[in-house]
Amino acid sequence: MRPHDRIPPPPQGPPRDAATDDPPPVRGGRSRRLPLLPVLAACTALLVTVVTLAVGTGSVSLGPAAVWQVITDHLTGHPNASVADAIVWQIRLPRVLLAAVIGAALTTAGTVVQVQVRNALADPFLLGISSGASVGASAVLLFGAFASLGAWAVSFGSVLGSLGAMLAVLLLAGQGQRGQGRQLAPTRLILCGVVLSALFESLTSFLIFRGNPQATQSVLFWLMGSFGQATWTQLPIPALVLTAAVIVLLAQSRSLNALAMGAEAAASLGVDVQRLRRNLFLVTSLIAGVSVAVSGVIGFVGLVVPHIVRLLVGSDHRRSLPVGVLFGASFMVLGDLLARTVVAPQEMPMGVITAFVGAPVLIVLIRRRPYLYGATR
Repeated sequence: MRPHDRIPPPPQGPPRDAATDDPPPVRGGRSRRLPLLPVLAACTALLVTVVTLAVGTGSVSLGPAAVWQVITDHLTGHPNASVADAIVWQIRLPRVLLAAVIGAALTTAGTVVQVQVRNALADPFLLGISSGASVGASAVLLFGAFASLGAWAVSFGSVLGSLGAMLAVLLLAGQGQRGQGRQLAPTRLILCGVVLSALFESLTSFLIFRGNPQATQSVLFWLMGSFGQATWTQLPIPALVLTAAVIVLLAQSRSLNALAMGAEAAASLGVDVQRLRRNLFLVTSLIAGVSVAVSGVIGFVGLVVPHIVRLLVGSDHRRSLPVGVLFGASFMVLGDLLARTVVAPQEMPMGVITAFVGAPVLIVLIRRRPYLYGATR
């Protein structure tokens, strides 16, 4: 037998469990992970810092002591009727907290979508979910659909649109798959999502063209993303949806880790892949629908932040999900701060800010560390 014909020895060490271990490291370097607790502590400190900075920054500047004095007074039930109290509690704090919640929600949705399609360049917009939510919200704002629901109308229309988009993607991607065990291939999901996203965007444009001319400008600005109309009443729904989604996803984190290795690997470990994907689609649709309802369409957050989080703590969703919530919240709060201050007293759309910041960051990340799910090519 010639030397190069020798059979290589079997791999040494215990077998790898894809449901509990991280996906293989990214090509071109070792897999480096920072300890989880220090990263969580650092992200929490970062979030508190940027929230304090954002609440104190504006046409009237307030120091950290004044900001936290107002917050403490309200939490202890002793608010003061002062100008600082009105600025912090009634105007800036609801906006900053809503930005934090939406940033965390979009990051969570982006993380889930990237696992579903095993593509690190995916987000809810790629699968048409956010575009479907825009159709529902635009129908409410321009034509008064679901007016009987009052303040809940936009949220209901947005969630209904996102769920409809999700169902359309699933049905279209599942066509012709019966002979293959109805396995929804990631590439097929992406292609169907891109096609339907373009269709929903065209439908939104048609609604704007045929809608109330007086509402057209405000709808166009809203579609580019803004927290300018934030109030305390808008916080509970997205906060509750985010909390429930994170709890559900953390409970399914091992299945998510398995799915990141591929459908076949996940199925071999006892994961019902089709059921898991449908549940993930439902969670993503709810998150995207609620987010679009209160903030409009904001891109790049669910695309860029998961990349940064994976660089910090790896791909294990037991680690990346909580870190992503904190880091995504900080990212969005900083973006909203820039939107308010760059061209003050005017306000830039959030979609513009996140694109300007997110696109260069994403390009750098792709060039330095191209991420492949479940493969080292």
